[in-house]
Amino acid sequence: MQTRTLGRSELQVPVICFGCWAIAGDAIWGPQDERAAIRAMHEAADNGLSFFDSAEGYGAGDSEALLGRGLHDRRDRVIIATKASPSNHAPAALKQACEDSLRRLQTDYIDLYQLHWPSREVGFEETWAAMEELIVEGKVRAGGVSNFGPLDLEEMLEHGRPATDQVAYSLLFRAPEYEIAPMCGEEGISILCYSSIMQGLLADKYATPDEVPDGRARSRHFSGDRPQARHGEAGAEELTFDTIAEIRRIARELGEPMHRVAIAWLIEQPAVGSVIVGIRSPEQARDNLAAGDLKLGEEILRRLDEATQPLKERLGTNADMWQGKSRIR
Repeated sequence: MQTRTLGRSELQVPVICFGCWAIAGDAIWGPQDERAAIRAMHEAADNGLSFFDSAEGYGAGDSEALLGRGLHDRRDRVIIATKASPSNHAPAALKQACEDSLRRLQTDYIDLYQLHWPSREVGFEETWAAMEELIVEGKVRAGGVSNFGPLDLEEMLEHGRPATDQVAYSLLFRAPEYEIAPMCGEEGISILCYSSIMQGLLADKYATPDEVPDGRARSRHFSGDRPQARHGEAGAEELTFDTIAEIRRIARELGEPMHRVAIAWLIEQPAVGSVIVGIRSPEQARDNLAAGDLKLGEEILRRLDEATQPLKERLGTNADMWQGKSRIR
């Protein structure tokens, strides 16, 4: 699998990243068999998909702990990223959160340590100074951010340079292209794409909006009347599923599964460093390894851009996929 350098760091990672939220087995994702998760980690790590992304907030630490159990004997062959919650962005709290993550991950260093969301209570200067101390101490190799928009990135750059910005980005959610991606490209910050297959919408799992479980039907694509939606918007359910149908047609012409096409499209986008994909089994690991080698060509890229442009325009510049009043600024 091809690799890329994250930002201006020394981290070389594959273009597909093993997303570790789902293996926590929480209310959104349902139960997870630990043995299957560990077999999936081994299948990925042993075949070039060696970049793993977790967070202390995934399953209240369960995701990190499972990752530690699964990869402790392969630590020298993998890149591990995790995140600190905004409640832990004060300097002392960040350092303690790092220690807690190190313990759960069964390692003495984190390759990429990210600020999960911007804190509105602790200044970026304080937080990033603590991050740099962790780097100097050898506990962190590179620092990154997540869910930072252009204003927050501009402020952060006054105090330090994150290697990455992790944001929701997919064929069905192209809001980062308005401001975030251009700025990341100019500043040498790599984008890590989460929700890359839109929690199954781009995996051809659902034919209609009503088939989508409530826990996954809460983004701004869906009606604000949905039980778990909190965005207060009309949504774009019909347009979303019309768009999915067009992506499906293009994928079938190629003879490729829709999710592989969606991942391959993201890999080709400017400033993208790696595409995070949730993986829960060895079969999914093997399937996503194949996606990393798929080349779409200019004509298919153009058609996918055109097919998803109306939805991009409908959802607009708000890079928060779940709230109408954006937390990403």
